[in-house]
Amino acid sequence: MAIPRSIRRSNPMTLILAGLLTVGLIIFMLSPSTTTTPIQRTKKTHNAPASNPLSPPTAPFKKPGPQANGQRTPPPVVHYHLNNLTTSVDPIGNSETVLILTPLTRFYQGYWDNLLSLSYPHHLISLGFIIPKTREGNVATAALQAAIAKTQSGPESKRFTSITILRQDFDPPIMSQDEAERHKMENQAARRAAMGKARNSLLFTTMGPSTAWVLWIDADIVETAPSMIQDLASYDKPIIVPNCYQRYIDDNGKRAIRPYDYNSWVDSNAAAELAKSLGPDDILLEGYAEMPTYRTLMAHLADTSEWRDQTKIMTLDGVGGTALLVKAEVHRDGAMFPPFAFYHLMETEGFARMARRLGWGSWGLPNYFVYHYNE
Repeated sequence: MAIPRSIRRSNPMTLILAGLLTVGLIIFMLSPSTTTTPIQRTKKTHNAPASNPLSPPTAPFKKPGPQANGQRTPPPVVHYHLNNLTTSVDPIGNSETVLILTPLTRFYQGYWDNLLSLSYPHHLISLGFIIPKTREGNVATAALQAAIAKTQSGPESKRFTSITILRQDFDPPIMSQDEAERHKMENQAARRAAMGKARNSLLFTTMGPSTAWVLWIDADIVETAPSMIQDLASYDKPIIVPNCYQRYIDDNGKRAIRPYDYNSWVDSNAAAELAKSLGPDDILLEGYAEMPTYRTLMAHLADTSEWRDQTKIMTLDGVGGTALLVKAEVHRDGAMFPPFAFYHLMETEGFARMARRLGWGSWGLPNYFVYHYNE
């Protein structure tokens, strides 16, 4: 019987190699994958709490040890599929990670206790802080680290997935952090510029590729609903802010509440005309009789009755930062907190204007309250 011409011309070694390659290809295709991208790995292991009380929000690349020949292997090329990152009305069901960021000058135990009371799964929460390099900042840092160490070594359900503490690399514009001094009109431009720098440094350092939401919350917010993150996310808005109030004892000795944050507002024609008279580096300020803007303030629209509709929502032109939930993609698009006059606005109010220029709107909940520490 004649041997086919194609086989007669084939080298036996070629046939053996072809067979081995075929078998290897079949094994490779049928074997389960054991490698994952960093984001997939994070999704699989986010149930594990941070192994160190002070750990970064995203694992940095660790240099491998030298090989036997003394050479180091090059770092891997990592692909992050951000299109697969969701920000939805069901953030818990979709395991969406939340980065809570706080510029901190003083440490209030009520603030920390309120963070611990949040019902959003703590293994999906990373924390970030920025603290000035002052004597008061040193005291706050020590108190914060003590609270972190206690929490991160306690029950796993209370531990956060990671915590980062930064120290400001610039001097604060005013040394006193007393409420009266902070809110003097002549201190506002320098103070807000410094706050904008601090927020930007904190944001750009801590936001990782798996971050879905960013919750800005001030260090003197001591009371929120435990479900605040879920409540705010349920509106599916790119930027949303609750109304910041303050508990106090009135002149009759009774407990009462009053508005605190006046930076969430709807713009007015009067403010637009006033802006035309300002220099390029001047800013509009809210809540000062010397500068009547006649804006509609969300703080003054609240229904404080017990039966109020907490789901009422309104569009805003400016937002405050006492408690502010932002979809991470808004920040990724470039919206930050201008430490300079941006359309005569700075910091959080400037952030809302910058976000609008990028196509993102802002919303507020006039009847949904968070509470500021009463100094």
